[in-house]
Parts: sequence; structure tokens; C-alpha cells
Amino acid sequence: MVSQTQLNNHPVHVVVMGVAGCGKSTVAEAIRDRLGFTMAEGDDFHPEANIRKMSQGIPLTDEDRRPWLEVINRWMLGRQSLGESTVVSSSALKRSYRDILRKDVPVFFVHLVGSQELIQDRLSQRKGHFMPPSLLPSQFAILEPLQEDEPGIEVSVAGSQEDMVERAIEAVKEHAAKEEA
Repeated sequence: MVSQTQLNNHPVHVVVMGVAGCGKSTVAEAIRDRLGFTMAEGDDFHPEANIRKMSQGIPLTDEDRRPWLEVINRWMLGRQSLGESTVVSSSALKRSYRDILRKDVPVFFVHLVGSQELIQDRLSQRKGHFMPPSLLPSQFAILEPLQEDEPGIEVSVAGSQEDMVERAIEAVKEHAAKEEA
């Protein structure tokens, strides 16, 4: 494992983003385990009302998401003040959501991308998650890709899980090196 101080003398904040079932938690856990970042599962910050809605197959509105995103942002700000690098899994589907997440925090986005068919297949095999596969089309419908002025990279979910993780970790290392320079 590479320590945070070996990777970067300044805290790095990564949001692994994408639609449900794309592998956000898997990649975030790998960044935590291999790079020593403090990790948070974005879903853990959802209020019970959001979880209830999603469990019933009801897509969240922007108003539902705003407080959730603000809590994630405050968590990263708190870790920043402690000098910790962080990684958070969060769908971050819209530019406006990402703007909330990166308010006063230098966030690097790792956007996991793949076809709706591939992700639908993976999502249908997932067990024990509150979000039903029936909500995936609504996520693709509102997904706004990263814009040129947003710090981040797209990482394909095609191929093996190990390949996806390696591509993401290399992107984070390259970003951290640029931040250090």
C-alpha cells in the first residue's frame, strides 16, 4: 500500500461516480485499501426518506439529493481539515450535484462509464441493495457527463473488475502527482 504522504503531501479528494451498479463501491474500496485514503460510502449518508423512496422504485428529485450531497461535502471538508485524503462513492449524476460536492473542496471525479445494457446486467445480479434495477433508466436519463472544466476522468467498466480498478487507481495517482507539482 502507498501511504498518503508518499502519494501526495496535500489531501486528495476523489468521488467515484456513475449510475447504480457501475462499480463505485468496488473502486472506492480499492482506492482506500491500496492508496490509504479515508473512505465513505455515499449511500450511508442518505436520509431514511431517500432510502424509502428508492426502495419503492421512486427516483429521487434534486430536492431529495441536495441535503445528502451537502452532508458528503461537509464530511470531505472535515477530513480535509485533518489532512486526510478521501474517497467517496456517489452517483453525482448531474453537474449541479458535482458542484455541491466540490464546494470548497478540490475534488477529482472518477466517472465509471459503460453501456446501459452492461450495467443493467450487473445490477440485476447485485443482491442486498435498496435500489431496484428498475431505477437504472432514470439514472441514465439524467446523467450529465463530466464537463471540460470539471477535474476528473472517465474510466470504462468494460472488461474485468481488476482492469477497471487498475485504470481508476492509475488515474488517481496521476491526478495526485499533478496536484503535488
